[in-house]
Amino acid sequence: MAKGYWVSAYTKVLKPEQLAEYAKIATQAIAEGGGRPLVRGVASKAQGEGVLERTVVIEYDSLDAAVAAYNSATYQHALEVLGDAVVRDFRIVEGVA
Repeated sequence: MAKGYWVSAYTKVLKPEQLAEYAKIATQAIAEGGGRPLVRGVASKAQGEGVLERTVVIEYDSLDAAVAAYNSATYQHALEVLGDAVVRDFRIVEGVA
């Protein structure tokens, strides 16, 4: 079975303190959902329209697990806390089997 991934590419961090609070709750939601951080930090190099900003990749055992973690009450609370603190592109994708 193919794994599932959360991929977040931040383009702007507007409120760093609010992002830090989100990160605490999101980390809990990721752990509860069985997620494993693979990438978490500022990009080392950017091409095209990319920016040198925060990038996060979380691996789950399946696409269903990734979607369930996103829909969890804990992660939904994290999103409420995040609010308008960032501009980011967030995707849930299925890995190659």
